Amino acid sequence: MNRQIEKLKKQLTEIAEVVNSFQSEAVQVRVVDRLLDEIMETEKGDTEGADIFNKRGRRPSRENEVTELTQGRKKLGATKVLNQLLSSDYFKTPHSISSIADYCKEKFDSDFKTSELSGILLKLAKENRLKRERSNENNRFEYVGV
Repeated sequence: MNRQIEKLKKQLTEIAEVVNSFQSEAVQVRVVDRLLDEIMETEKGDTEGADIFNKRGRRPSRENEVTELTQGRKKLGATKVLNQLLSSDYFKTPHSISSIADYCKEKFDSDFKTSELSGILLKLAKENRLKRERSNENNRFEYVGV
């Protein structure tokens, strides 16, 4: 055990200059934590369970795996979807925000809240790309192409 501590001290001395080059103490702590995790993993070798939990007994982050899986089928944001609808024939007829949200869910598999769409639709109306009119039936705004 004493030999491992001496080895660890030597390794920390070697990386001290790089770690201290970061101004934020929080970043320094995080860098050292990651390095210690890597050192522990390499010294542990391929013992059983080494890839399941890290030194704190937590599962390692799976962000990279999730990103790789979803990268090919990344969903579009509300602005991009609305711009696509603008370039299509969708806004030839007036639509309420809720009907636009329903259409986006159905056609683009994007579950936007009406609050996410309202600001973008208002901006498009101010840019004269859409016209915003009150519906006589329900007194709510509807959006139609210019």
